[in-house]
Amino acid sequence: MEAFPISDEDVVPTLEEDPALGLSHREKMEILFAVMLGLFLGALDQTIVGPALPTIAKDLNGNEYYVWVITAYLLTSTISVPFWGKLSDIYGRKPIFMIGIVIFLIGSALSGLSQNMGMLILFRGIQGIGAGSLFPVALAVIGDLFSPQERGKYQGLFGAVFGVAFVVGPLVGGFLTEQVSWHWIFYVNIPIGIVSLIVIQRLLPTVKTAKATKNFDILGGAIFTVAISFLLLGLTNKQFGKWEDLTVGGFLLVGLVGILLFIAAEARAKEPIIPLHLFRIRTYSSSMVSTFFASFAFFGAIIFLPRWFQFVHGFSPTNSGLAALPLVLGLIFSSIVSGIIVSRTGKYKWMLVGAIVLMGVATAFMTQLTAETPLPVVWSWMFLAGLGVGPTFAVFTIVVQNAVPFHELGVATSNLTFFRQIGGSVALAIVGTIFGTTFSEQIAPQLTKAGVPDQVVAGFGQASASGQLDFNKLTSVGDLGAAILAGLPAQLQALVTPFIANIVTGIHEAFSLAVAQTFWLGVGAAVVSAIAASTMHEHRLRTSNAPATARASGPDAAAATE
Repeated sequence: MEAFPISDEDVVPTLEEDPALGLSHREKMEILFAVMLGLFLGALDQTIVGPALPTIAKDLNGNEYYVWVITAYLLTSTISVPFWGKLSDIYGRKPIFMIGIVIFLIGSALSGLSQNMGMLILFRGIQGIGAGSLFPVALAVIGDLFSPQERGKYQGLFGAVFGVAFVVGPLVGGFLTEQVSWHWIFYVNIPIGIVSLIVIQRLLPTVKTAKATKNFDILGGAIFTVAISFLLLGLTNKQFGKWEDLTVGGFLLVGLVGILLFIAAEARAKEPIIPLHLFRIRTYSSSMVSTFFASFAFFGAIIFLPRWFQFVHGFSPTNSGLAALPLVLGLIFSSIVSGIIVSRTGKYKWMLVGAIVLMGVATAFMTQLTAETPLPVVWSWMFLAGLGVGPTFAVFTIVVQNAVPFHELGVATSNLTFFRQIGGSVALAIVGTIFGTTFSEQIAPQLTKAGVPDQVVAGFGQASASGQLDFNKLTSVGDLGAAILAGLPAQLQALVTPFIANIVTGIHEAFSLAVAQTFWLGVGAAVVSAIAASTMHEHRLRTSNAPATARASGPDAAAATE
């Protein structure tokens, strides 16, 4: 029988059960503003660094290591997420959130002061440790301040903040790099973080959960860190190697074995970092699976479409971020509206399923992308995709927080963030492989289709096979024709020059078809995500954070009364 928590209107909550007791509406709004600044810090740093990376690599003489500027941040921010969530349940949101912001700001300041690439990579890792707290603990604070029934109106702002940062990040990053100095893309975090710290320190109550013991799972934490490190490194290395390489397939194998060992350790731990019993709650487990796969389509879109705008249409890195504005507008709109609808109706299951289906349909449209696809058509597809993505940012948080006991709200929220980030990392590794393979396969037929003579096409094949010309590297250059000629042997240049315009057309088409092919992964993932979301139980949204008894038996009911 399906389990629904009974009405808790007659339950009188304590301060431990409802941290918002005694706070005025104005104080709640001020705290919400500070929390949103924290969210904005984390979201902004995911997009502001990209436009500055070429300048940073040149200035610090570290072209061969620049990818580690991103990887170090990705590693530490992803691995630390469950730790921050667990610590916030044990010691309270306020001190943990403030510590996380301070670490993030220290990492930001040190990154800005970096004198070589090694220093920058180290300090970005420190910054990532702090960033790991920003999303899960901020969302848990919202869970503390507002009852599940109220949260929808405010959780929807999470998607809005992410969307704004996605557009603002490249603009600010490009402007500061070009007009001031790349150092300021890190310094800009400091005043925002200080304002957030002041408001949180002044207003946010410190509430510790009595049921959460302080027996931290050190063994599980160590296994988890090693396992996820190897997993993420393997996925990152896939961008530059093959699945059978030791640093790709070998690392992934070590990571998967480590995850199995971690599960075994957590099953025996007194106070696990990731409580396995929560996965017995159908709503919780289905939300994790659905979020994991929903991130496939979204991350594929935000990575490859900007590249398509840059390579095929000549957009600058900054303007390619603006070209993604339709996706962001759809995301912001649906994230806010879906949260409001959930708050007013208490219904969320089929809204989520419908949103994911819409995202899958929009992603299916994107599989038809070609170099000749009109920009307004691409923007309409992106807007539809944004409409589908928005509720997955806002509503899943409400669902998960409503399904678990209040004393495990922090760890449950952090797990949702972790599954979203891991899903994105896995997706990027797979779509990178799909793109590279398809692009290489499409070069010859698209050159022929564009009117390039067979002799020239054969010459390109020989230059590519010998390593003289790497088409995948050409996707990041500005003047494609000049780059092609520079990469060819002298005897082939004279033959190629008369057909350079046709060659550029063919390569643009091959690139577009390769990008389009990556979206099939998003379509399949959306199907799995929608099926997972359809299996959840739709619990009534509680009107307070106080525990309530359950109407029905079963694992979901047990969790509600725990």
